[in-house]
Amino acid sequence: MSAFAKAAQDATAAMRDVFEPTPLARNDHLSKRFDADIWLKREDLSPVRSYKIRGAFNAMRKRLATHPGQRQFVCASAGNHAQGVAFACRHFGVKGTIFMPVTTPQQKIMKTRTFGGDQVEITLVGDIFDQALSAAQTYCTEQGAHFLSPFDDDDVIEGQASVAVEMLEQLGRAPDMVILPVGGGGLSAGVTRYFEETATSSALRYVEPLGGASLQAALAAGAPVTLTQLDSFVDGASVARIGARTFQHLRQINPAHLLIAPENRICVTMLEMLNVEGIVLEPAGALSVDVLPLLAPDLKGKTVVCLTSGGNFDFERLPEVKERAMRHLGTKKYLMLRLPQRPGALRDFLETLGPEDDIARFEYLKKTARNFGTVLIGIETRHPDNFESLFARMSALGFRFTDITDDEVIAGFVI
Repeated sequence: MSAFAKAAQDATAAMRDVFEPTPLARNDHLSKRFDADIWLKREDLSPVRSYKIRGAFNAMRKRLATHPGQRQFVCASAGNHAQGVAFACRHFGVKGTIFMPVTTPQQKIMKTRTFGGDQVEITLVGDIFDQALSAAQTYCTEQGAHFLSPFDDDDVIEGQASVAVEMLEQLGRAPDMVILPVGGGGLSAGVTRYFEETATSSALRYVEPLGGASLQAALAAGAPVTLTQLDSFVDGASVARIGARTFQHLRQINPAHLLIAPENRICVTMLEMLNVEGIVLEPAGALSVDVLPLLAPDLKGKTVVCLTSGGNFDFERLPEVKERAMRHLGTKKYLMLRLPQRPGALRDFLETLGPEDDIARFEYLKKTARNFGTVLIGIETRHPDNFESLFARMSALGFRFTDITDDEVIAGFVI
């Protein structure tokens, strides 16, 4: 057995003083849907509702073993790593200063305070994780504290590998496939390395959000690169630059085994898991389940493990998730409608709506000395095909309109 594999097993054993293994549960709904044996490794059910407690605990444990006088730790996090560090600070009785982006969901900020209590101080800085990371590293240098990386650290990678240790013990055999979410790469690097060094034959598939595909960019360039644009919706996995250490363990993967998940499609998956299974997943936590349809031809009759990496979801975001899901499914659209400014014009338009069409938004202000006015209108329907017939009826009556649903510039401003 390699030194890394032994260390991962030792880390797993040490974690038993803090929390029990997260469940590995067969999901009947997904198994039936894909004619496969689908299991969920429920990291969303850890004490901090994500796998991040593993790396944080292991890195802090090993630092204190070699430097027992270390009393101050610093980290940067979009939320989940922060909660893991806070939990570990309270467990070991040390102080922690945690830097989080200003855009971090309030649920994650409040839970970090809850887990850390008086042991942690939270500083909100920057709009994205990488800005919080820079501030944390500067502070760490100035204060002489020990920095706990969220992913780009050997001890963190080793701690995240405990997911693989537990998974194999719980299943009792190697699954045919394991689907891993990718953010900074700590989890995927840890599991990948453990499987490689224990000669585990499972096929590994990786998934990252479209708006934060830092591994895809690194594979194309042959080295980590910084994304010029980042969509922070999948806050637990939206990282502008994959870690240098983590990439060393991922650089050999086949690019065809890396799947990309659009943010709006992830919302469909989140709602399905919530409404059908009662499982609350944050956007990053839904990544591995989201790509199952893409892999469907390869899943039949196979044993597949999806790692649901986190469930720290702020329910104030639920309306946005529903909105994004409907737009992806094609059951909600936004139009800029050119409406004649005459009596009865609105009634004429309303009569074009079908029995399953509903107005969800309507903004219009009559302009003087103009023949036409512009209406922003949102329409929901039960089936996406209904829009084709609606648009045909509107055109037949001479209504001019523009579908702005997928226009990122306009939609981002008015929706």
